[in-house]
Amino acid sequence: MVDRSNLAAGVFSAALLVAASPGALGQQETAGAELHQLFADEWDRRLQRDPLFASSRGVTDYNDRLPDMSAAAQQRALEEDLQLLERLEAIGRDTLSPDDRTNYDLFEFVVGHRANLATYGSYRMPFTSDSGFHIRIQRMYESMPFGTIDDYETYLSRLQAVDTFFAQNITNMRAGLADGFTQPRVILEGIVPSISGAIVESPEDSVFFTPLLSIPEYFSGDDADRLRSEAAAAIAETVIPGYRAFLQFFTDEYIPGARDSLGASSLENGPAYYEDLTRFFTSLDDAHPDDIHELGLREVARIRAEMDGIIEQVEFDGAFAEFIEFLRTDPQFYVDEPGQLLREASYIAKKVDGQMPAFFRTLPRMPYGVMAVPDDLAPNYTTGRYWSAPVGGRRGGYYMVNTYALDKRPLYTLAALTVHEGVPGHHHQISLAQELTQLPEFRQIFYPHAFGEGWGLYSEKLGIEMDIYETPYDHFGRLSYEMWRAVRLVVDTGMHYKDWSRDEALQYLAANTALSLQNVRTEIDRYISWPGQALAYKMGELKFLELRARATEELGEAFDIRDFHDALLLNGGVPLDMLDGVIDRYIETVRTGEGP
Repeated sequence: MVDRSNLAAGVFSAALLVAASPGALGQQETAGAELHQLFADEWDRRLQRDPLFASSRGVTDYNDRLPDMSAAAQQRALEEDLQLLERLEAIGRDTLSPDDRTNYDLFEFVVGHRANLATYGSYRMPFTSDSGFHIRIQRMYESMPFGTIDDYETYLSRLQAVDTFFAQNITNMRAGLADGFTQPRVILEGIVPSISGAIVESPEDSVFFTPLLSIPEYFSGDDADRLRSEAAAAIAETVIPGYRAFLQFFTDEYIPGARDSLGASSLENGPAYYEDLTRFFTSLDDAHPDDIHELGLREVARIRAEMDGIIEQVEFDGAFAEFIEFLRTDPQFYVDEPGQLLREASYIAKKVDGQMPAFFRTLPRMPYGVMAVPDDLAPNYTTGRYWSAPVGGRRGGYYMVNTYALDKRPLYTLAALTVHEGVPGHHHQISLAQELTQLPEFRQIFYPHAFGEGWGLYSEKLGIEMDIYETPYDHFGRLSYEMWRAVRLVVDTGMHYKDWSRDEALQYLAANTALSLQNVRTEIDRYISWPGQALAYKMGELKFLELRARATEELGEAFDIRDFHDALLLNGGVPLDMLDGVIDRYIETVRTGEGP
């Protein structure tokens, strides 16, 4: 029987090695060794550059520090990446095994795009509307061990580095102000609560104090008291002042000095910057904003016809806009307290869990939970998100549900949200990738946006086959979510490449989806602050649907959805340009009887 992980990855190296000449084998081994040494060197540099990332991977060597965000460090990182690419080019790709050619191409994508985008100096804009350096550190303790006194001492050292970390980011943002490379002023007021929320009166009330609330019982009382006292001092003297300084800078300097323009194309080299972002986030070399805009318009028209069908099915007497208003305002679609929403999400999640073996042969070992978005992030946060589990950490993955403004969190979209963020969506895909230990480490965490987010949107449609949508309103909610991603193709390219205003984008999203107006605002601000990323979802989903249709047609009765899904996911993340080859190999193995 063929090993399924090898089948899914399209591994045919053994057969080719048998046929190769001894000289070719030696050349292949030498080139492969050089390639994997390159991978190891890049990985070590990545861990050193980003201690927070290292912690999330279970590497504790840098747990006492935070990333060096200085401009000099950013320049060094770029130079190192360019050197890595030179070393890669010196390795003859044609001399490598088929597996290593895939590794070569993926590594070139990762480092090449990283280096290319770094040339625009994006470190000068270190935040979006709902994320950023000041948010990233708030739960850094979740990926750190706390079993010894040294573990706590290490965490204290990291807390004491917060002021330098903030100062470096502020310096970078000042450079952005001087160059006109800033976030648009129009979205900035909504970011203030994510900064001010960390400024508390008592250090013991800070999220940074959390590890000190559960010191192991085997510590002596004196040690426990000392650690709590030193942590409180570090938070009071370093962390909270760091947030205060950032808040003052943000309100006194950054907001007044930020650009009035909206789109990325208004920045220096802006059109080229957005075109590069488009290619990166779609992982398609030939992607262009104009073509994507037109595709979005066609998808909006197609989905609208399906939505009209649902309105007719429920016999609603009124126009499309009136039906949307009904969905946004009728109490039957909303809950009264956060626990209700979390319980509804949990019920849907467990219902999906029971369906998973019918659609996937391989399931991840890592569990996941359902949790509310923290209060300090919720006002400007998306309606839901997945937080992956840190390697070797003490928690599983989390499907985060936003319980802020409950009258704006409709139940009819909750099923689609749940399958996207939990399983079979992000938790399933990301957890599987982390368990692919036969792959180079960089591939275990490689997350091409179009692959990852496209899979999440594909999972929403897969929910139909899993019988997750119980009412016509649930089906309309799913269509509204699909429409939401189609609209992204239009409004993201519209704002960043075609001079659309924020109001035009708000009106277009509100008019074509059943999203609450709260979600409409936070979503448009997210697209403004993160150019190009919103293109990933629909472009990825369309590729997955195209590949499934091809495999179904070519294999007929031999097609098994479980093996198709494993073939897609057991490679880890892959750029869309490479997915065709993955599925071509899967189809061939089934046809020749090598597969299941």
